[in-house]
Amino acid sequence: MITITERAALKVKDMLAEQDQPDKLYLRVGVQHGGCSGFSYSMGFDDEKKESDTELHLHGVKVLLDKESQPLLNGTVIDYKESMMGGGFSIENPNATVTCGCGSSFRTATAAGKPEDC
Repeated sequence: MITITERAALKVKDMLAEQDQPDKLYLRVGVQHGGCSGFSYSMGFDDEKKESDTELHLHGVKVLLDKESQPLLNGTVIDYKESMMGGGFSIENPNATVTCGCGSSFRTATAAGKPEDC
């Protein structure tokens, strides 16, 4: 399915701690049509689990994946990296055959999506 590194999970837990009811929230990871290369990643908190969602527990973080995103994210690793310019999440997706320079959109060999202008 997907992997979240321990460092990324710690950052998610820090972010959850700032929310009103962190114990009721999931980290939803998904894919949406759009972006320079055809698909863009989405990641945010959600308090609603749908019947078609897959729930994962990764380093103490409850993660939801919707049914449509699962094949596009299979094998993906989410990490958190600090740099002199700050920090941010990085996504390594083995299914991505083309990525945009911004790193937030991608295309796969089997599902090209509809590219938009950068």
